[in-house]
Amino acid sequence: MKEHFQRHKQPWTSEEIQRLHALVKKGMTLKAISKALTRSEESIKKRAKADKIKIAKKR
Repeated sequence: MKEHFQRHKQPWTSEEIQRLHALVKKGMTLKAISKALTRSEESIKKRAKADKIKIAKKR
């Protein structure tokens, strides 16, 4: 079952962007980042691509 977030299509805040970068540096997976930021995996993928950062793959 897919999770649905209340914040659908909401713009990213600068705090969220900083947090995304910090979580990526820690090596967290897409799913973990999604839960931490309460955003969809698709939204996080798009933001990461726009910021040219790579998210760790599952091990």
